[in-house]
Amino acid sequence: MIATAGIGVIFDCDGTLLDSMEMWHSLDDRIAEEAGVVFTKEDKDFLTAGTLRECADYMHEKHGIGCSGADVERMINDETAKWYATEAVPRPGAAAFVRGLHAAGVPMAVASSTPPQNLRAGLETAGLAQYMSAIVSVEDAGAPKREPLVYDMARQVLGTPRCRTWGFEDARYAIETLSRAGYRTVGVFDTDVAGTREELAAAADVFIASFTEMTAEEFLAVAYAHQD
Repeated sequence: MIATAGIGVIFDCDGTLLDSMEMWHSLDDRIAEEAGVVFTKEDKDFLTAGTLRECADYMHEKHGIGCSGADVERMINDETAKWYATEAVPRPGAAAFVRGLHAAGVPMAVASSTPPQNLRAGLETAGLAQYMSAIVSVEDAGAPKREPLVYDMARQVLGTPRCRTWGFEDARYAIETLSRAGYRTVGVFDTDVAGTREELAAAADVFIASFTEMTAEEFLAVAYAHQD
């Protein structure tokens, strides 16, 4: 196995480790349909990058959905909690990739915009929580992924410097946040809403369309070659 040289890995959850974005996008569409509105590209871009509370407030304030932002947030949590607790599954190849890093002694964490309770429930249901040294939500950090705080909190548990910590993300804006902060990045394609293949490939140090494209050992060879 390739030497890890102090490498750490931080994964996004939804759309990266968990095969959950179809659930989220269909929920957004259903909420919009029931409210009699159509979300524009601008709306979808905001909903992709915002925290749950930001998204709920946005839906209420811009489109009049729900009695309040808090009401919309409760509705979304009620809709998604069962999925995370009983139906969450890894994306193809993700579980094998995580197990391979674990076998190589690479410390791992998750940094996500998903609320803490659903985040941990989903990772446990998918069988991935046991491999993570830290599971951190933007609610724990008090800042969205437009800032690097959630990644920094996860990284502190790993004990690795930014330049040797790799962030795996399916969203272009999150890759850009990581890169500006000095992290190494892997773009993992999921949907064009989060970032097209071309956008992710241009923004990230490494791009993969799926975890089935790269084994943990192959990633470590690339990561080791990138170290300062």
